[in-house]
Amino acid sequence: MEPKTLGELFDTFDREAFRLETLADYSGSGNVDAYQAFLSGMSQPDDYNESWISELRNHTQRGRRIYRVHILSRPLTPYLRFELGWGYRKNATGGEEFFILDVTDKPNPLTGVDDFWLFDERTPVVMRYDGTGAVTERETLSLDRTQEFISLRDTALEHAEPFPAWWEKHAGS
Repeated sequence: MEPKTLGELFDTFDREAFRLETLADYSGSGNVDAYQAFLSGMSQPDDYNESWISELRNHTQRGRRIYRVHILSRPLTPYLRFELGWGYRKNATGGEEFFILDVTDKPNPLTGVDDFWLFDERTPVVMRYDGTGAVTERETLSLDRTQEFISLRDTALEHAEPFPAWWEKHAGS
């Protein structure tokens, strides 16, 4: 039987987990206390996101790739400053890779595409959100939709740049 939940897919993927992020604010999805600490100017705790970092290391040390593309435009929302400055930079220490598709000065090649995960180029999971950035639905799609999501991933990567290079140029914007 194929895994169906996001948690099961993370426990069972063999090679890679890709994520497309399209929103400017996920503040309703968790890490609320950390986000409030960031907004109030506190420094990032040393143990921030440590359970996820541990899971990332577990996967990446076994040769599994976890990577994502975030479609965004500048100026960054407060949430994106938090996500990129605290989240991406910290998660990279666990081996997660990040890419930015900055559509500030160019058309978005993936307009209207929902957030999704794609596991092992086989199992897509579409994520839908409400206006606060809280997840309202996770839908694991059938295998006959896989090629569509491989194509979306490839388009995102084709137009994106590695996060470290993007961050160096735009961290303050």
